[in-house]
Amino acid sequence: MTLEDLGYNLELENYRKTQNLDSFGVGRVISEHKERYVVKNAVKEYDGEIIGNLRFSAHSRSDFPAVGDWVAISEYDDDKVLIHTVFPRKTIIERQSVGKQGEKQIIATNIDYAFVVQAVDRDFNINRIERYLTICNASNVKPIIIFNKIDLISDTELTKLISKVQKRIKQVPIISISNESLKGIERLKESMEKGKTYCLLGSSGVGKSTLLNNLAGKQLMKTNVLSASTKKGRHVTSHRELLVLENGGILIDNPGMREVGIADSTEGLEITFEAIFELSKYCKFNDCTHTTEEGCAVLKAVESGEIHQSSYDNYLKMEREKEHFESTVAERRKKDKDFGKMIKNYKKNKN
Repeated sequence: MTLEDLGYNLELENYRKTQNLDSFGVGRVISEHKERYVVKNAVKEYDGEIIGNLRFSAHSRSDFPAVGDWVAISEYDDDKVLIHTVFPRKTIIERQSVGKQGEKQIIATNIDYAFVVQAVDRDFNINRIERYLTICNASNVKPIIIFNKIDLISDTELTKLISKVQKRIKQVPIISISNESLKGIERLKESMEKGKTYCLLGSSGVGKSTLLNNLAGKQLMKTNVLSASTKKGRHVTSHRELLVLENGGILIDNPGMREVGIADSTEGLEITFEAIFELSKYCKFNDCTHTTEEGCAVLKAVESGEIHQSSYDNYLKMEREKEHFESTVAERRKKDKDFGKMIKNYKKNKN
């Protein structure tokens, strides 16, 4: 295996040289769990530990290494390395941190494509797909929708489902698969490009870990047996992990995400809900909220059926989440600034 097989390229190598990092080795973070890292290079895998300077200079959790990151390393034991710096990230897939107001959580970095996995049985939800697409679009990551568990519905039902999604979501590829019968798995493998990094996104139980095992052709990730009541396998991934497949594709599995909070995703919303943003240009008022205003082109399109009511409602919900996140961030910054002034004045008066 070479570093290129892990996704290393000339741009990263040039950065390494210009930043005088030639004396360090290079590796990619393939696993992370509570600040414990596994770093892989062309030779083997190492347990990674960040140096004190990197830890203390970090302004937020996002400054720490994440799965998918390229890092400068030095070996200090047979199977251990120190992580000195994180290379610039080409893309960052992130969401609003669960239970932490105004904070973001990195899902994975340096991703080229995201497989947005949805099971077609009882938990199918187009609104959730739009949420994942917004996260991908905000990160400049190309999404591919994966319909899993097609063995549980008829071909007619599947065709109707695909048509229903395509009416709301345009120009995003849809690939239908079954982890049980393996239908569509070969087509999915053939679509993956060597040296490109793919991320699996989806809720718990949609079959992401089983899909990873099928793409790899062997049991790499643990999956639980199907529940008799829900017909779902419980998702047991507890941390992110990067794997290189035989076809040359690089795949990152993620824990199932019960909550997919939207952060500062203005560009992502514009791409996901392109029709709404295009119509907004024809609204009577420049600051139209598309809720109650007269002369709103978006509301007119919703009333006529040009814009799907559910998609419109989902857009408004995510727009409110984005605005709340941004206002929370601004509030936290003001508090930090006020606290800094207080400390500065205290020191001044003390002297």
